[in-house]
Amino acid sequence: MTFFNHFWTRSTLTVALTVAIAACSSAPEKPQPAALPAVTGQLAVQKVWNHTVGAVTTPLLASVHGDQVAVASTLGQVVLINASTGQEVWRLKLDSLVQAGVGGDGQRFAVITQNNEVVAIEAGQVIWRHRLSAISHTPPLVAGGRVFVLTADRAVTALDGASGQKLWTQQRTGDPLVLQQAGLLIPFGDNLLAGWGGRLASLNPNTGAVRWETLVGSSRGTNEVERLVDLVAGVSRPGNTVCVRAFQSAVSCVDASRGNTLWTRPAQGHTGLDGDETLVFGAESDSKVVAWQRQSGQPAWTQEALRFRGLTAPLVLGRSVVLGDDKGSVHFLSRQDGQALQRLSTDGSAIVGKPVAAGQTLVVVTRTGGIFGFRPE
Repeated sequence: MTFFNHFWTRSTLTVALTVAIAACSSAPEKPQPAALPAVTGQLAVQKVWNHTVGAVTTPLLASVHGDQVAVASTLGQVVLINASTGQEVWRLKLDSLVQAGVGGDGQRFAVITQNNEVVAIEAGQVIWRHRLSAISHTPPLVAGGRVFVLTADRAVTALDGASGQKLWTQQRTGDPLVLQQAGLLIPFGDNLLAGWGGRLASLNPNTGAVRWETLVGSSRGTNEVERLVDLVAGVSRPGNTVCVRAFQSAVSCVDASRGNTLWTRPAQGHTGLDGDETLVFGAESDSKVVAWQRQSGQPAWTQEALRFRGLTAPLVLGRSVVLGDDKGSVHFLSRQDGQALQRLSTDGSAIVGKPVAAGQTLVVVTRTGGIFGFRPE
């Protein structure tokens, strides 16, 4: 997937206008991918269950809590699955299209509708709704008895988890365009980390007060589209180090305890990262997979055999780095050197969002709504 397959949003406090870049660009056709590399077969993986939830055409991500995983469809289906057994815990059909989600803490879950409403769910039932002033493409963060929301006008809002009452809002101005994909909103100790344009900010989750901000990606180019640098969902965060990606601009590691940038490297990707104590992994927009040294940011290895296959953000799982592609394949690469260990098929439609691990089960979701559980042996 290239830059021109993405959408951007022009956002104000009351209006969000979404336009496809492809409609106003003369982007070249996507290059044809090379033949898939042979796998070593060193890793055995078994499909253990599958479900359906309905088509996923908006920025929807799976939410994991222990052995349970929550998944939503754009048409409003929300399902909680026990990933160990494949059994549904509950399933709910909302009366609105879903724009962003799922966020959850294992008991309470939340999604955002295309009517700009936060919908909170417990035990398969809606417990409250809260209307936002702007659209959101980022899953709500449910933590500490609160629901936090990042909207396209670069506002972070905290809601009471039990009632939906607004507790505080903190906002930063920025470029008038934001990506129509999930942004960065995560907990870190007693901090709330949020992406504001190309900046990573730490907020007090109780008050919204800003503790620190650091620059990750700088605007560049001659027009609004080329200057997009929003931080994207998916980070690597062992210890006090948080490594993040600025859209089509940079990959950076930050000491989140102090807000100090440890290193920044130019990178042309649009999906998030994952990593371990020594390496950070990511896929560039041409589907080249790169591993960077966590301490220095120097490249450790590069895998080019999957180029132009529309890769998802990676998941570190055991000794593998797992990525989905736009044909429904799931690729397992060696964390050590990027060698192809295994490859699995789903339903032929694109893998959406990042593969996730729920307990011992790998879960992926497809564009047509297939939910697949795999278990490495």
